[in-house]
Amino acid sequence: MAIETMEGECYNPEEECTTSSSKFSFDEKQLRIGKKLVVSLSAKIGQGSYGTVLHWGSYEDKVVIVKRLPQSHFKLIDKEIEKLIASNQDQNIVRYHGVERDKDFIYLAQERCDCNLDDLIQIHSSGSSQFELVSNDIYCSTSTVTLYKEDRLERLRNILGDVKLCKENNGRPSSLLLKLMRDIVSGLVHLHDLGVIHGDLKPQNILITKQKSTLCAKLSDMGINKCLLENMTSSGCNATGWKAPEQLLYGRQTSAMDLFSLGCVLFFCITGGRHPFGDHDERDRNIKRNRKQDLFLIQDFPEAFHLISHLLEPDHKKRPKAIEVLNHPLFWDAEKRLSFLHDTSDRVGENSYLLKALERTAHTALGTKLKGKVVLTWDNMVDDKIIRHMSSYLERNYKFSSVRDLLRLIRNMLTHYGQLDQDIQILIGSLYDGFEDYFTSRFPMLLMEVYKVVCTYYGEEKYCRKYFMGIYSGEMDTRF
Repeated sequence: MAIETMEGECYNPEEECTTSSSKFSFDEKQLRIGKKLVVSLSAKIGQGSYGTVLHWGSYEDKVVIVKRLPQSHFKLIDKEIEKLIASNQDQNIVRYHGVERDKDFIYLAQERCDCNLDDLIQIHSSGSSQFELVSNDIYCSTSTVTLYKEDRLERLRNILGDVKLCKENNGRPSSLLLKLMRDIVSGLVHLHDLGVIHGDLKPQNILITKQKSTLCAKLSDMGINKCLLENMTSSGCNATGWKAPEQLLYGRQTSAMDLFSLGCVLFFCITGGRHPFGDHDERDRNIKRNRKQDLFLIQDFPEAFHLISHLLEPDHKKRPKAIEVLNHPLFWDAEKRLSFLHDTSDRVGENSYLLKALERTAHTALGTKLKGKVVLTWDNMVDDKIIRHMSSYLERNYKFSSVRDLLRLIRNMLTHYGQLDQDIQILIGSLYDGFEDYFTSRFPMLLMEVYKVVCTYYGEEKYCRKYFMGIYSGEMDTRF
Protein backbone atom coordinates (compact mmCIF):
# COMPACT_ATOMS: atom_id res chain seq x y z
CA MET A 1 0.00 0.00 0.00
CA ALA A 2 1.78 3.16 -1.18
CA ILE A 3 1.32 6.16 1.10
CA GLU A 4 2.86 9.59 1.36
CA THR A 5 5.01 10.49 4.34
CA MET A 6 4.98 13.78 6.20
CA GLU A 7 7.97 14.85 4.13
CA GLY A 8 6.05 14.16 0.89
CA GLU A 9 8.03 11.11 -0.18
CA CYS A 10 6.29 8.08 -1.62
CA TYR A 11 6.62 5.16 0.76
CA ASN A 12 5.45 1.58 0.43
CA PRO A 13 5.79 -0.45 3.62
CA GLU A 14 4.99 -3.70 1.84
CA GLU A 15 8.09 -3.28 -0.31
CA GLU A 16 10.47 -1.97 2.34
CA CYS A 17 9.70 -4.06 5.40
CA THR A 18 11.12 -7.47 6.13
CA THR A 19 9.40 -9.79 8.54
CA SER A 20 10.55 -12.96 10.26
CA SER A 21 10.23 -14.51 13.66
CA SER A 22 13.36 -12.66 14.77
CA LYS A 23 13.48 -9.50 12.68
CA PHE A 24 11.16 -6.73 11.55
CA SER A 25 12.59 -3.66 9.84
CA PHE A 26 11.16 -0.72 7.92
CA ASP A 27 14.48 1.17 8.01
CA GLU A 28 17.24 2.09 10.39
CA LYS A 29 15.25 4.80 12.25
CA GLN A 30 13.39 2.57 14.64
CA LEU A 31 12.21 2.90 18.18
CA ARG A 32 11.52 -0.21 20.20
CA ILE A 33 8.93 0.27 22.94
CA GLY A 34 8.66 -2.65 25.33
CA LYS A 35 9.05 -6.20 24.07
CA LYS A 36 6.42 -6.25 21.31
CA LEU A 37 6.28 -2.84 19.61
CA VAL A 38 8.63 -1.34 17.02
CA VAL A 39 7.90 2.16 15.68
CA SER A 40 9.37 3.33 12.36
CA LEU A 41 10.18 6.99 13.06
CA SER A 42 10.75 7.93 9.41
CA ALA A 43 7.51 6.28 8.26
CA LYS A 44 5.24 8.98 9.61
CA ILE A 45 1.78 8.61 8.07
CA GLY A 46 0.01 11.67 9.39
CA GLN A 47 -1.08 13.58 12.42
CA GLY A 48 -4.37 14.20 14.17
CA SER A 49 -5.87 16.16 17.01
CA TYR A 50 -4.24 16.85 20.37
CA GLY A 51 -0.68 16.07 19.31
CA THR A 52 -1.49 12.60 17.97
CA VAL A 53 1.00 11.30 15.39
CA LEU A 54 0.59 8.18 13.24
CA HIS A 55 3.50 5.93 12.27
CA TRP A 56 3.95 2.61 10.58
CA GLY A 57 5.32 -0.02 12.90
CA SER A 58 5.11 -3.62 13.99
CA TYR A 59 3.51 -5.35 16.93
CA GLU A 60 4.56 -8.95 17.48
CA ASP A 61 5.96 -8.82 13.92
CA LYS A 62 2.61 -7.76 12.42
CA VAL A 63 2.52 -4.59 10.32
CA VAL A 64 0.42 -2.07 12.25
CA ILE A 65 -0.43 1.60 12.45
CA VAL A 66 0.95 3.11 15.64
CA LYS A 67 -1.00 5.96 17.16
CA ARG A 68 1.29 7.99 19.42
CA LEU A 69 -0.50 10.06 22.07
CA PRO A 70 1.30 12.57 24.33
CA GLN A 71 0.97 11.61 28.00
CA SER A 72 0.76 15.32 28.85
CA HIS A 73 -2.57 15.63 27.00
CA PHE A 74 -4.24 12.35 27.82
CA LYS A 75 -5.25 10.54 30.97
CA LEU A 76 -5.72 7.16 29.32
CA ILE A 77 -6.05 4.77 32.23
CA ASP A 78 -5.90 1.01 32.06
CA LYS A 79 -9.69 0.68 32.22
CA GLU A 80 -10.15 2.75 29.05
CA ILE A 81 -7.45 0.81 27.23
CA GLU A 82 -9.14 -2.44 28.23
CA LYS A 83 -12.37 -1.12 26.69
CA LEU A 84 -10.59 -0.39 23.42
CA ILE A 85 -9.14 -3.88 23.25
CA ALA A 86 -12.42 -5.48 24.42
CA SER A 87 -14.23 -3.87 21.49
CA ASN A 88 -11.99 -5.78 19.06
CA GLN A 89 -14.31 -8.75 18.70
CA ASP A 90 -16.35 -7.30 15.87
CA GLN A 91 -15.63 -7.02 12.16
CA ASN A 92 -16.70 -3.36 12.11
CA ILE A 93 -14.32 -2.23 14.85
CA VAL A 94 -10.64 -1.52 14.18
CA ARG A 95 -8.57 -4.11 15.97
CA TYR A 96 -6.26 -2.79 18.68
CA HIS A 97 -3.37 -5.22 19.14
CA GLY A 98 -1.92 -3.68 22.26
CA VAL A 99 -0.51 -0.64 24.04
CA GLU A 100 2.94 0.44 25.22
CA ARG A 101 4.22 3.51 27.06
CA ASP A 102 7.39 5.44 27.65
CA LYS A 103 7.86 8.48 29.87
CA ASP A 104 6.41 10.90 27.27
CA PHE A 105 3.96 8.98 25.08
CA ILE A 106 1.29 6.30 24.89
CA TYR A 107 1.53 4.04 21.82
CA LEU A 108 -1.58 2.25 20.54
CA ALA A 109 -0.97 -0.45 17.92
CA GLN A 110 -3.95 -0.91 15.62
CA GLU A 111 -4.64 -2.90 12.47
CA ARG A 112 -3.67 -1.40 9.13
CA CYS A 113 -6.38 -0.04 6.84
CA ASP A 114 -6.33 1.33 3.31
CA CYS A 115 -7.91 4.74 3.91
CA ASN A 116 -10.64 6.44 5.89
CA LEU A 117 -14.21 7.34 4.95
CA ASP A 118 -13.21 10.92 4.16
CA ASP A 119 -10.63 9.59 1.68
CA LEU A 120 -13.23 7.35 0.06
CA ILE A 121 -15.81 10.10 -0.36
CA GLN A 122 -13.13 12.42 -1.76
CA ILE A 123 -12.18 9.80 -4.35
CA HIS A 124 -15.78 9.53 -5.46
CA SER A 125 -16.62 13.23 -5.26
CA SER A 126 -13.55 14.30 -7.21
CA GLY A 127 -14.89 12.22 -10.08
CA SER A 128 -18.63 12.44 -10.57
CA SER A 129 -21.03 13.43 -7.80
CA GLN A 130 -24.47 14.96 -7.95
CA PHE A 131 -23.42 17.44 -5.26
CA GLU A 132 -20.62 19.96 -5.21
CA LEU A 133 -18.16 19.34 -2.40
CA VAL A 134 -18.08 22.36 -0.11
CA SER A 135 -16.03 21.12 2.83
CA ASN A 136 -12.92 23.16 3.62
CA ASP A 137 -11.81 21.07 6.58
CA ILE A 138 -8.16 20.96 7.55
CA TYR A 139 -7.27 17.48 6.40
CA CYS A 140 -5.51 15.11 8.77
CA SER A 141 -5.89 11.66 7.26
CA THR A 142 -4.81 8.31 8.55
CA SER A 143 -3.15 7.68 5.20
CA THR A 144 -1.58 11.03 4.31
CA VAL A 145 -1.43 14.71 5.21
CA THR A 146 -1.58 16.02 1.66
CA LEU A 147 -4.57 18.31 1.11
CA TYR A 148 -6.79 16.42 -1.37
CA LYS A 149 -4.05 16.05 -3.96
CA GLU A 150 -5.07 14.21 -7.10
CA ASP A 151 -1.96 12.03 -7.14
CA ARG A 152 -2.73 10.72 -3.65
CA LEU A 153 -6.34 10.03 -4.58
CA GLU A 154 -5.21 8.28 -7.74
CA ARG A 155 -3.02 5.92 -5.70
CA LEU A 156 -5.97 5.14 -3.47
CA ARG A 157 -8.14 4.47 -6.52
CA ASN A 158 -5.59 1.91 -7.66
CA ILE A 159 -5.68 0.22 -4.26
CA LEU A 160 -9.46 0.20 -3.84
CA GLY A 161 -10.37 -0.58 -7.43
CA ASP A 162 -13.47 0.57 -9.26
CA VAL A 163 -15.53 2.22 -6.52
CA LYS A 164 -19.16 3.03 -7.32
CA LEU A 165 -20.87 4.89 -4.49
CA CYS A 166 -24.09 5.97 -6.18
CA LYS A 167 -26.53 4.55 -8.70
CA GLU A 168 -26.33 6.11 -12.13
CA ASN A 169 -30.09 6.22 -12.71
CA ASN A 170 -31.14 8.13 -9.58
CA GLY A 171 -28.05 9.20 -7.62
CA ARG A 172 -29.04 7.14 -4.59
CA PRO A 173 -26.40 5.15 -2.68
CA SER A 174 -25.07 2.07 -4.43
CA SER A 175 -25.23 -1.31 -2.75
CA LEU A 176 -21.56 -0.83 -1.77
CA LEU A 177 -22.15 2.52 -0.06
CA LEU A 178 -25.23 1.17 1.73
CA LYS A 179 -23.11 -1.76 2.89
CA LEU A 180 -20.45 0.60 4.27
CA MET A 181 -23.08 2.73 6.00
CA ARG A 182 -24.56 -0.44 7.50
CA ASP A 183 -21.06 -1.42 8.67
CA ILE A 184 -20.79 1.88 10.54
CA VAL A 185 -24.12 1.37 12.28
CA SER A 186 -23.26 -2.26 13.11
CA GLY A 187 -20.01 -1.13 14.73
CA LEU A 188 -21.92 1.40 16.80
CA VAL A 189 -24.43 -1.27 17.89
CA HIS A 190 -21.50 -3.40 19.08
CA LEU A 191 -19.93 -0.55 21.05
CA HIS A 192 -23.18 0.44 22.73
CA ASP A 193 -23.88 -3.20 23.63
CA LEU A 194 -20.55 -3.13 25.49
CA GLY A 195 -21.47 0.13 27.18
CA VAL A 196 -18.79 2.01 25.21
CA ILE A 197 -19.52 5.53 23.92
CA HIS A 198 -17.48 6.41 20.84
CA GLY A 199 -17.56 10.14 21.53
CA ASP A 200 -15.78 11.26 18.35
CA LEU A 201 -17.58 9.67 15.40
CA LYS A 202 -16.61 11.41 12.15
CA PRO A 203 -15.41 10.38 8.67
CA GLN A 204 -11.73 10.54 9.66
CA ASN A 205 -12.34 8.00 12.44
CA ILE A 206 -14.07 5.49 10.16
CA LEU A 207 -11.44 3.38 8.42
CA ILE A 208 -11.88 1.44 5.18
CA THR A 209 -10.28 -1.90 4.37
CA LYS A 210 -10.41 -3.88 1.16
CA GLN A 211 -11.62 -7.43 1.75
CA LYS A 212 -11.67 -9.73 -1.28
CA SER A 213 -14.21 -8.22 -3.69
CA THR A 214 -15.72 -5.63 -1.36
CA LEU A 215 -14.88 -2.92 1.16
CA CYS A 216 -15.47 -2.90 4.91
CA ALA A 217 -15.91 0.09 7.23
CA LYS A 218 -14.50 -0.02 10.76
CA LEU A 219 -14.83 2.41 13.66
CA SER A 220 -11.66 3.64 15.33
CA ASP A 221 -10.62 6.03 18.12
CA MET A 222 -13.63 5.23 20.30
CA GLY A 223 -13.36 6.83 23.71
CA ILE A 224 -10.14 8.70 22.93
CA ASN A 225 -11.66 12.15 23.53
CA LYS A 226 -13.08 10.99 26.85
CA CYS A 227 -9.50 10.51 28.02
CA LEU A 228 -8.41 14.08 27.31
CA LEU A 229 -7.31 16.12 30.26
CA GLU A 230 -9.96 18.62 31.34
CA ASN A 231 -8.02 21.69 30.17
CA MET A 232 -7.68 20.42 26.59
CA THR A 233 -9.89 21.94 23.87
CA SER A 234 -11.30 20.63 20.60
CA SER A 235 -9.05 22.75 18.43
CA GLY A 236 -7.53 19.86 16.50
CA CYS A 237 -8.07 19.07 12.86
CA ASN A 238 -11.59 18.32 11.64
CA ALA A 239 -12.96 18.85 15.16
CA THR A 240 -15.99 20.91 14.18
CA GLY A 241 -19.37 19.78 12.98
CA TRP A 242 -19.62 16.24 14.27
CA LYS A 243 -20.57 16.68 17.92
CA ALA A 244 -24.11 16.67 19.31
CA PRO A 245 -25.57 19.90 20.72
CA GLU A 246 -25.51 18.55 24.28
CA GLN A 247 -21.77 17.90 23.87
CA LEU A 248 -21.10 21.40 22.61
CA LEU A 249 -23.37 23.14 25.13
CA TYR A 250 -23.00 21.06 28.28
CA GLY A 251 -20.24 18.51 27.71
CA ARG A 252 -22.78 15.74 28.29
CA GLN A 253 -21.59 12.20 27.45
CA THR A 254 -24.30 9.70 26.48
CA SER A 255 -24.68 7.08 23.76
CA ALA A 256 -27.29 9.36 22.13
CA MET A 257 -24.56 11.79 21.11
CA ASP A 258 -23.07 9.08 18.89
CA LEU A 259 -26.41 8.86 17.08
CA PHE A 260 -26.35 12.59 16.31
CA SER A 261 -22.83 12.22 14.91
CA LEU A 262 -24.03 9.21 12.93
CA GLY A 263 -26.75 11.34 11.31
CA CYS A 264 -24.09 13.80 10.13
CA VAL A 265 -21.90 10.96 8.83
CA LEU A 266 -24.74 9.28 6.90
CA PHE A 267 -25.67 12.64 5.35
CA PHE A 268 -21.99 13.14 4.43
CA CYS A 269 -21.95 9.74 2.67
CA ILE A 270 -25.20 10.17 0.76
CA THR A 271 -24.47 13.70 -0.47
CA GLY A 272 -20.89 13.08 -1.54
CA GLY A 273 -19.24 15.15 1.20
CA ARG A 274 -21.82 17.73 2.22
CA HIS A 275 -22.75 18.48 5.83
CA PRO A 276 -26.31 19.02 7.15
CA PHE A 277 -25.24 22.07 9.14
CA GLY A 278 -23.46 23.93 6.35
CA ASP A 279 -19.87 24.97 5.77
CA HIS A 280 -17.01 24.15 8.12
CA ASP A 281 -16.78 27.49 9.93
CA GLU A 282 -20.47 27.66 10.82
CA ARG A 283 -21.30 24.06 11.70
CA ASP A 284 -20.92 24.10 15.47
CA ARG A 285 -22.83 27.36 15.71
CA ASN A 286 -25.64 25.95 13.58
CA ILE A 287 -25.73 22.74 15.61
CA LYS A 288 -26.16 24.69 18.84
CA ARG A 289 -29.04 26.64 17.28
CA ASN A 290 -30.57 23.64 15.44
CA ARG A 291 -30.17 25.30 12.04
CA LYS A 292 -30.03 22.49 9.50
CA GLN A 293 -28.77 24.28 6.41
CA ASP A 294 -28.63 21.54 3.79
CA LEU A 295 -31.18 18.88 4.78
CA PHE A 296 -33.18 19.78 1.67
CA LEU A 297 -30.54 17.91 -0.36
CA ILE A 298 -32.07 14.58 0.67
CA GLN A 299 -35.76 15.51 0.55
CA ASP A 300 -36.22 13.37 -2.57
CA PHE A 301 -34.76 10.37 -0.74
CA PRO A 302 -37.50 9.76 1.86
CA GLU A 303 -35.83 6.83 3.66
CA ALA A 304 -32.70 8.89 4.28
CA PHE A 305 -34.63 12.06 5.12
CA HIS A 306 -36.79 10.21 7.66
CA LEU A 307 -33.88 8.51 9.42
CA ILE A 308 -31.43 11.41 9.41
CA SER A 309 -34.08 13.88 10.60
CA HIS A 310 -34.62 11.68 13.65
CA LEU A 311 -30.90 11.22 14.26
CA LEU A 312 -30.38 15.01 14.23
CA GLU A 313 -33.07 15.66 16.84
CA PRO A 314 -31.78 18.36 19.22
CA ASP A 315 -33.46 16.51 22.11
CA HIS A 316 -31.22 13.50 22.69
CA LYS A 317 -34.12 11.52 24.19
CA LYS A 318 -35.94 11.56 20.84
CA ARG A 319 -33.11 10.01 18.83
CA PRO A 320 -33.39 6.34 17.87
CA LYS A 321 -30.99 3.80 19.30
CA ALA A 322 -28.30 2.21 17.15
CA ILE A 323 -30.14 -1.12 16.88
CA GLU A 324 -33.24 0.72 15.63
CA VAL A 325 -31.18 2.50 12.99
CA LEU A 326 -29.80 -0.82 11.79
CA ASN A 327 -33.35 -2.04 11.11
CA HIS A 328 -34.56 1.13 9.38
CA PRO A 329 -35.85 0.82 5.76
CA LEU A 330 -32.83 2.80 4.53
CA PHE A 331 -30.84 -0.41 5.00
CA TRP A 332 -33.39 -2.87 3.64
CA ASP A 333 -32.46 -4.65 0.43
CA ALA A 334 -34.87 -4.86 -2.50
CA GLU A 335 -36.28 -8.23 -1.45
CA LYS A 336 -37.11 -7.02 2.07
CA ARG A 337 -38.69 -3.80 0.79
CA LEU A 338 -40.95 -5.72 -1.58
CA SER A 339 -41.71 -8.34 1.06
CA PHE A 340 -42.88 -5.60 3.44
CA LEU A 341 -45.26 -4.13 0.85
CA HIS A 342 -46.47 -7.64 -0.04
CA ASP A 343 -47.15 -8.60 3.59
CA THR A 344 -48.87 -5.29 4.33
CA SER A 345 -51.13 -5.76 1.32
CA ASP A 346 -52.16 -9.15 2.71
CA ARG A 347 -53.24 -7.47 5.97
CA VAL A 348 -55.45 -4.75 4.51
CA GLY A 349 -59.07 -5.76 5.02
CA GLU A 350 -62.25 -4.05 3.87
CA ASN A 351 -63.25 -1.14 6.13
CA SER A 352 -60.26 -1.81 8.40
CA TYR A 353 -58.44 0.94 10.28
CA LEU A 354 -55.26 0.04 8.38
CA LEU A 355 -57.08 0.62 5.09
CA LYS A 356 -58.31 4.03 6.21
CA ALA A 357 -54.87 5.03 7.50
CA LEU A 358 -53.19 3.96 4.25
CA GLU A 359 -55.67 5.81 2.06
CA ARG A 360 -55.03 9.00 4.04
CA THR A 361 -51.45 8.90 2.72
CA ALA A 362 -52.57 8.91 -0.93
CA HIS A 363 -51.66 12.54 -1.60
CA THR A 364 -48.06 11.89 -0.53
CA ALA A 365 -47.67 8.24 -1.52
CA LEU A 366 -49.23 8.56 -4.98
CA GLY A 367 -48.66 12.23 -5.68
CA THR A 368 -46.31 12.57 -8.63
CA LYS A 369 -45.68 15.42 -11.02
CA LEU A 370 -46.70 14.77 -14.62
CA LYS A 371 -46.23 17.61 -17.11
CA GLY A 372 -45.99 20.08 -14.23
CA LYS A 373 -49.19 18.93 -12.50
CA VAL A 374 -49.58 16.77 -9.41
CA VAL A 375 -51.36 13.55 -10.37
CA LEU A 376 -53.01 11.45 -7.64
CA THR A 377 -53.81 8.36 -9.69
CA TRP A 378 -51.14 5.74 -10.17
CA ASP A 379 -52.20 4.40 -13.59
CA ASN A 380 -50.41 7.34 -15.25
CA MET A 381 -47.11 6.10 -13.81
CA VAL A 382 -47.44 2.35 -14.51
CA ASP A 383 -47.10 1.06 -18.07
CA ASP A 384 -50.46 0.27 -19.69
CA LYS A 385 -49.44 -3.24 -20.74
CA ILE A 386 -48.76 -4.12 -17.08
CA ILE A 387 -52.20 -2.92 -15.95
CA ARG A 388 -53.94 -4.66 -18.85
CA HIS A 389 -52.08 -7.91 -18.26
CA MET A 390 -52.68 -8.02 -14.49
CA SER A 391 -56.35 -7.02 -14.81
CA SER A 392 -56.92 -9.74 -17.41
CA TYR A 393 -54.79 -12.41 -15.71
CA LEU A 394 -56.50 -12.05 -12.31
CA GLU A 395 -59.87 -10.97 -13.70
CA ARG A 396 -60.09 -7.94 -11.49
CA ASN A 397 -60.08 -4.17 -11.83
CA TYR A 398 -57.92 -1.77 -9.86
CA LYS A 399 -58.93 1.55 -8.34
CA PHE A 400 -56.20 3.90 -9.51
CA SER A 401 -56.62 6.44 -6.71
CA SER A 402 -56.20 3.77 -4.00
CA VAL A 403 -52.96 3.08 -2.14
CA ARG A 404 -54.32 -0.35 -1.23
CA ASP A 405 -54.85 -1.25 -4.87
CA LEU A 406 -51.34 -0.16 -5.83
CA LEU A 407 -50.03 -2.44 -3.07
CA ARG A 408 -52.22 -5.22 -4.47
CA LEU A 409 -50.78 -4.73 -7.94
CA ILE A 410 -47.25 -4.96 -6.53
CA ARG A 411 -48.17 -8.02 -4.46
CA ASN A 412 -49.83 -9.79 -7.38
CA MET A 413 -46.95 -9.08 -9.76
CA LEU A 414 -44.46 -10.27 -7.15
CA THR A 415 -46.43 -13.46 -6.48
CA HIS A 416 -46.89 -14.25 -10.18
CA TYR A 417 -43.57 -12.89 -11.49
CA GLY A 418 -42.72 -16.22 -13.13
CA GLN A 419 -46.00 -16.17 -15.06
CA LEU A 420 -45.60 -12.63 -16.40
CA ASP A 421 -45.13 -12.21 -20.14
CA GLN A 422 -41.47 -11.94 -21.10
CA ASP A 423 -41.88 -8.41 -22.44
CA ILE A 424 -43.30 -7.33 -19.06
CA GLN A 425 -40.43 -9.00 -17.20
CA ILE A 426 -38.02 -7.10 -19.42
CA LEU A 427 -39.94 -3.89 -18.77
CA ILE A 428 -39.85 -4.11 -14.97
CA GLY A 429 -36.45 -5.75 -14.70
CA SER A 430 -35.04 -8.56 -12.61
CA LEU A 431 -36.55 -9.98 -9.47
CA TYR A 432 -35.93 -8.31 -6.97
CA ASP A 433 -33.65 -5.37 -7.75
CA GLY A 434 -35.14 -4.37 -11.10
CA PHE A 435 -38.69 -4.89 -9.86
CA GLU A 436 -38.11 -2.67 -6.82
CA ASP A 437 -36.36 0.02 -8.87
CA TYR A 438 -39.32 0.15 -11.27
CA PHE A 439 -41.84 1.03 -8.56
CA THR A 440 -39.53 3.14 -6.37
CA SER A 441 -38.63 5.37 -9.32
CA ARG A 442 -42.33 6.00 -9.94
CA PHE A 443 -43.55 6.15 -6.34
CA PRO A 444 -40.56 7.23 -4.24
CA MET A 445 -42.68 8.08 -1.18
CA LEU A 446 -44.74 4.87 -1.11
CA LEU A 447 -42.52 2.67 1.05
CA MET A 448 -41.98 5.23 3.81
CA GLU A 449 -45.63 6.29 3.94
CA VAL A 450 -46.71 2.67 4.33
CA TYR A 451 -43.89 2.07 6.84
CA LYS A 452 -44.95 5.00 9.03
CA VAL A 453 -48.57 3.82 9.10
CA VAL A 454 -47.67 0.22 9.93
CA CYS A 455 -44.98 1.21 12.46
CA THR A 456 -47.38 3.54 14.28
CA TYR A 457 -50.42 1.29 14.47
CA TYR A 458 -49.43 -2.29 13.73
CA GLY A 459 -45.72 -2.68 14.53
CA GLU A 460 -46.32 -5.17 17.34
CA GLU A 461 -48.23 -7.64 15.15
CA LYS A 462 -46.51 -10.94 14.46
CA TYR A 463 -45.99 -10.36 10.73
CA CYS A 464 -44.18 -7.08 11.48
CA ARG A 465 -41.55 -8.45 13.84
CA LYS A 466 -38.95 -9.13 11.16
CA TYR A 467 -39.31 -5.54 9.93
CA PHE A 468 -39.20 -3.81 13.32
CA MET A 469 -36.59 -5.85 15.17
CA GLY A 470 -35.14 -3.73 17.98
CA ILE A 471 -37.98 -1.20 18.01
CA TYR A 472 -40.49 -3.29 19.93
CA SER A 473 -38.27 -5.23 22.30
CA GLY A 474 -39.90 -4.00 25.51
CA GLU A 475 -37.07 -1.79 26.70
CA MET A 476 -37.05 0.36 23.57
CA ASP A 477 -39.80 2.94 23.43
CA THR A 478 -38.69 5.00 20.44
CA ARG A 479 -41.07 4.59 17.51
CA PHE A 480 -39.78 6.38 14.47
